Amino acid sequence: MRLKMEFTTEPFEMPDFPPHAVTARRIVDEAGLDVEVGPFGTLAVGDAETVLAVVDRLFRETFEVGATRISVQVTAVPDAEDAR
Repeated sequence: MRLKMEFTTEPFEMPDFPPHAVTARRIVDEAGLDVEVGPFGTLAVGDAETVLAVVDRLFRETFEVGATRISVQVTAVPDAEDAR
């Protein structure tokens, strides 16, 4: 099974990227997930085990560096084989 996760870390501090946002992006990049950054959050897709491990790391590591809120939505997406 593949999962899609959409997440946002807060607080928003502009003009620079806050440490929790940088940490979150590093985590999904290191996991090798397909990532798309949007204006209101980040979307990442990968196999279920990887995405679930990333969610755990995301919560632990971004709170450690200053996140005060993390909004996450995880959705099952069909594998290419399932779509046939």
